[in-house]
Amino acid sequence: MNENEMLKKALILALVFSSGGALVAKAETVKNKLAAQIRSQGFACDNPLEATRDAELSRRNYAVWVLKCENATYRIGRHPNLAAKVEKP
Repeated sequence: MNENEMLKKALILALVFSSGGALVAKAETVKNKLAAQIRSQGFACDNPLEATRDAELSRRNYAVWVLKCENATYRIGRHPNLAAKVEKP
């Protein structure tokens, strides 16, 4: 294997690993932001574990998320710049 091939493989690996880290960081940010928002509205979320977007219920300018916390699970509907609609599924 020559130097150019080794360099290409190293570059590809670096891109793969760096983009995966960005996705994990984004997922961490989403669940933490959702948890902070519902806490500010009086709901308990001790430790946010996972946030998944509900593509079936979401629509333009209204995102629906399912947030799993250590102590509860919530369905959160969000319009931009408004308080979230929070319910326990």
